[in-house]
Amino acid sequence: MSLKNLSVTNKTHNLINRTLKNTKLKNLFLKFSKNLNLNSSFAVGVSGGPDSLALAYLCKVYALKFGIKQKFYIVDHKLRSNSTKEAQHVKKLLKKNSIEAKILTWRGAKPKSNIQARAREKRYDLIAKECKKNNIKHIIIGHHLEDKLENFIIRLTRGSGLRGLVSFNKKSSMSDIIIERPLLNFKKNELVFIASHVFKDFISDPSNENQDFKRVRIRNFLKNLSLEGFDQNKFNKTIENLSHSNTAINELVEKNILLNSYYSRKRKIIYLNKEFFNQSNEVKFRSLSKCIKDLGANYYFARGNKILRIIDLINANKTFKTSLGGCIIKKT
Repeated sequence: MSLKNLSVTNKTHNLINRTLKNTKLKNLFLKFSKNLNLNSSFAVGVSGGPDSLALAYLCKVYALKFGIKQKFYIVDHKLRSNSTKEAQHVKKLLKKNSIEAKILTWRGAKPKSNIQARAREKRYDLIAKECKKNNIKHIIIGHHLEDKLENFIIRLTRGSGLRGLVSFNKKSSMSDIIIERPLLNFKKNELVFIASHVFKDFISDPSNENQDFKRVRIRNFLKNLSLEGFDQNKFNKTIENLSHSNTAINELVEKNILLNSYYSRKRKIIYLNKEFFNQSNEVKFRSLSKCIKDLGANYYFARGNKILRIIDLINANKTFKTSLGGCIIKKT
């Protein structure tokens, strides 16, 4: 999709008039537009932090430029006593800049452990439900370059394989929803610039300074590496090279699934023929993992050790039936 002329016209929205006169902001928007390249309706999750507000602005201008339907959602997780007040503040901040947002509230019991991951899952779940109500197939989220590097290190400490190490893709799927990450080549300071210039204000999440969270410790670790000459761009290039290898394996996985499996979506059954398992270990592992994720409509892949156990049991039996991730798996 080619970009329309960015010159201001009488019909152009005031938000564009007011902001895109700034050359740096205009260039960042052009980079974002090239990254997103989307011509269908989308939803945006907004938290009130600088990354998130910058994303909201870029998405709003993009939607205005190309006449695309968009929805903005703020999730009140109810994990802090002032979370509702913060959500209302963010909503007002967005409205001042011509962005209408809806607050979604996480109701019910809250987790005692793994809080950040559980909150992230709930956030996706709440926004995805709204998307289905509005026939929206794309959710845009604000992961940026530093998030991508942090994720790599976290996965490395867990002993992840290639797929896990490069899991921050520009696009990923969650059931019938496509997750878009158009900021992966944006640096944090660029997003802070956008938020400061457009909104003049943003919320600092205290959990981002809490050393109890592994992601925060990794973030500080990377900052210390930068002081020793660590180069973010070279690190990102390494991840991109690994991503190319990952893509090649994924092509073999897609072929294996297409030729050697079929689903009964109504009954949640995955049927696998013997050729499905006459592949390399990595292709077998990923193929089964993807089948379970897709049919079970799960955001995350099933645990690797559970997948490996099923493969071992299937290899040891001519016929086999088990269940995992909300699916029944049958070897035929």
